[in-house]
Amino acid sequence: MSKHIFVTGGVVSSLGKGLTSASIGMLLEHRGLTVRMQKLDPYINVDPGTMSPYQHGEVYVLDDGSETDLDLGHYERFTEGKLTRDSNYTTGQIYQSVINKERRGEFLGKTVQVIPHITNEIKSCISKLADEDTDVVITEIGGTVGDIESQPFLEAIRQFSLDIGKENCLYIHLTLVPYLKAAGELKTKPTQHSVGQLREIGIQPDVLVCRTERSLSRSDREKIALFCNVPIRAVIEEKDKDFSIYEVPFSLVDNELDELIVRRLQLPAETLVLDDWQDLMQRLRNPQSEISIAVVGKYAAHRDAYKSIYEAIDHAGIAHCSQVRIQPIQSEQIEAEGPERLLSTYDGILVPGGFGERGIEGKVEAIRFARERNIPFLGICLGMQCAVIEFARNVVSLEGAHSSEFDKESPHPVICLLDDQKTITDKGGTMRLGAQPAELEPGSIAAECYGATSISERHRHRYEFNNVYRQQFAAHNMQFSGTSPDGKLVEIIELTGHRWFVAAQFHPEFKSKPTAAQPLFSGFVGAAVEHHAARSSRSHEASRSDREPWESSS
Repeated sequence: MSKHIFVTGGVVSSLGKGLTSASIGMLLEHRGLTVRMQKLDPYINVDPGTMSPYQHGEVYVLDDGSETDLDLGHYERFTEGKLTRDSNYTTGQIYQSVINKERRGEFLGKTVQVIPHITNEIKSCISKLADEDTDVVITEIGGTVGDIESQPFLEAIRQFSLDIGKENCLYIHLTLVPYLKAAGELKTKPTQHSVGQLREIGIQPDVLVCRTERSLSRSDREKIALFCNVPIRAVIEEKDKDFSIYEVPFSLVDNELDELIVRRLQLPAETLVLDDWQDLMQRLRNPQSEISIAVVGKYAAHRDAYKSIYEAIDHAGIAHCSQVRIQPIQSEQIEAEGPERLLSTYDGILVPGGFGERGIEGKVEAIRFARERNIPFLGICLGMQCAVIEFARNVVSLEGAHSSEFDKESPHPVICLLDDQKTITDKGGTMRLGAQPAELEPGSIAAECYGATSISERHRHRYEFNNVYRQQFAAHNMQFSGTSPDGKLVEIIELTGHRWFVAAQFHPEFKSKPTAAQPLFSGFVGAAVEHHAARSSRSHEASRSDREPWESSS
């Protein structure tokens, strides 16, 4: 039987349940166990696909096309377990499923209620990940204990231990122990209240993971253990990490959380070996170079909107033993101030995906700047489409070229709607989504990055390159280095004669890991490292040539 770990959160939101859950999953995998991960979100939206990035952060896309919570990105970056649409459920999906069953008459005329029908549906969703090949299922409950919308999920996981046996379930509660500067001490009362709310529901947490900016003293741990009814060894300190989120698993190991879980659930685990992650931390702490990357986007002010982008850049930096300074820049700023002042000091420029017309011209100008100044450039999804628009206007001389998404009257719609999208009216879950195969041109930059000519990457878009213009673009040295297997859809473009200029219609950031950088990101950062070194060398030579003869002698 699969064992189940349930992770809840209390006191405040944004404590890092996703990172903690992912770290636990990684540690158990490194002890030889097979782990599956899941997020249950209490919001009523069916999925985050139609939600604003300012509200929800990025929409993370899985191979099967599911649009999911960004915490699933943490799961994939930290663990190896396969994620599917069964890995993320929302209140909207749960109620939609129950209502559909009621309409089909599956409840035989009974009154449909939160208990047992909604809670049974939630338990059914949890059980889908448990099979004979899975040792541990980790389920994170979104929201905060005490929220009205979280109550059905908490009730469901309370019932779950009765269904499969308490010995097969472990409850981990992530909480905050704040430091009051005026009092000069940590305060445990919020944690006590949060655990009290859980116990009123009928859940006694087995482990408390305490987020704190100051280390817990022995007396703090004893107080928490006493008033929350847990052993002192089950009070786990998770101190804030200023250096890297990839330190979190080591913090949990220092507190022996993995050993506690293995003993409590009687898991047949191996000795913990973290050689690959220790190498990762060694690279992070000892970079051999430092570069700067500008990320020019519409949502630059909201870091979670491009969460996977930033992580993929960091992973590529780790691969090249380079410290990467990432600077988000609002594309509207470039429209107002021009690219010269804002972009001239960076070693690489990346334009990510997005939706809506606001800031498009700023992205186009940033791409022109990268192309004309021979600065390494990576475009993703809308970033690729903007690269096509820029090239059409300024190189192919197609005046008024644009995307039909933003200008339906454009004389040159170089980006147009996918054929199978033209009759679609619903917005949610109707784009070209999930993993799609692509063929790469041998000898291209893309093929060199991947070390292969056949790849699979995840998509999330409705618009594509307009094939009517392929010959004109090719005549001006744009290479269509990646296409769908039938050749009908352009997946990657690159420019010959440029230092490094690549743009992809898909989202390569979703497949990047700290221990295995995504190939295009690795190529991009590698080019930025070389560009930085060349600029530094030129600057050094210029400095030497400016000296008087007597100043150059040592």
